[in-house]
Amino acid sequence: MDFVFEMIVSVLIVLGGFFSVVGSIGLVKLPDLLTRLHAPTKATTLGVGGALAASMLFFAVFEGSLTIHELLILGFLFLTAPISAHFIAKAHLHEHAAELREQLPPTGRSRGWSTFDGLPATEEEGEGDDHKAAHH
Repeated sequence: MDFVFEMIVSVLIVLGGFFSVVGSIGLVKLPDLLTRLHAPTKATTLGVGGALAASMLFFAVFEGSLTIHELLILGFLFLTAPISAHFIAKAHLHEHAAELREQLPPTGRSRGWSTFDGLPATEEEGEGDDHKAAHH
């Protein structure tokens, strides 16, 4: 029975290492910041998750001790990785708004993209989308 658990731990470590390597390569090789954000937030998080799952299983089965340290690390990682990636992406979008706006397809609505355009003005204000977009 120990052999089965050893194989599961080994597979989790190998999968975790594979995802970590893929995430690291993606971080270096992808062309721009917005696509590079996917590598550490997706693949590398899975890589760390695989290593943490292997650690939890190993210590639970072979050492007979159940620890929650790995779960705390995993929870912290799953909370901080998407939040920090969101903040980095929003900062990038606002810093490079002029170049990125030209690449966007039309929305098909009277409003533009929410990241770049504010809410349309009401009739009482007398300003349209074009006037507001020019100020942002």
